[in-house]
Amino acid sequence: MKVSASIKADRSKGDILVRRRGRLYIVNKLDPNRKQRQKGPARKK
Repeated sequence: MKVSASIKADRSKGDILVRRRGRLYIVNKLDPNRKQRQKGPARKK
């Protein structure tokens, strides 16, 4: 089941939407303080 992202990436400010380990991240190389994370499924131990 796909889930719509609740975090929004503003491409004009250099945000890139990245999916890592089931979580959604917003990474910005121009302004490194503009980072966001959306919680994904719990990691298995």
